[in-house]
Amino acid sequence: MDEIQAMRERITYFGRMLFARKLTDAAGGNISARVGDRVCITPRFAGQKHQWQLRPEQVLVCDLDGNLLEGDGIPSRESKAHFRLYHDYPDCTAVIHCHPRNVLVFCAHDQPILPVIEATVKFGEIKVVPFALAHSQALADYVSGAIAGQEARIRKHAAAVMARWHGLFVAGKDIDAAFDAAERIDTNARIILMSGAMAGGQALARERYAALLEELASAEK
Repeated sequence: MDEIQAMRERITYFGRMLFARKLTDAAGGNISARVGDRVCITPRFAGQKHQWQLRPEQVLVCDLDGNLLEGDGIPSRESKAHFRLYHDYPDCTAVIHCHPRNVLVFCAHDQPILPVIEATVKFGEIKVVPFALAHSQALADYVSGAIAGQEARIRKHAAAVMARWHGLFVAGKDIDAAFDAAERIDTNARIILMSGAMAGGQALARERYAALLEELASAEK
């Protein structure tokens, strides 16, 4: 129980960090972390009603099937995606779904995010999954399906995908890695956006990604 309580406290900390750093908004987002066979997850309306100023006791505790075991409230509406990722990827122990200010531009334009700095090469291309209604099982299926093949990334750090017109989903080896990945990816997105208009920025992203991979390959020889 001490480990569960500590994780509930960590989740409230990262929720405040996401909000303060504009990595999510009052419209939504959700955070969860697995502790053994239990999952600590933020409640519904963490952003809209609480502006991410949650207390540890407001973080709910569920089993791996999403059944509520402890806490007063309802698990976040995007919990289907969280529990699907835990079932499909055993090395995933934390999931962050957020609405980063810069990443949302790519979600709205249905455009992938290519790494243009060394700090994001490890995540590869952040793809956009087909549209599905928020909170739906179809969205959970799309998100999990897009993570397939990225298991090694989860074991080392994290893997991420974007939901069209919605936001970012990160599956991490732990909660620290998931938060770190979300911020790195949003910084990468801002660099592309600041490089020019969407078309020009994407063209530059592809050019810089190729150049970066070439430089890294040369440096490793």
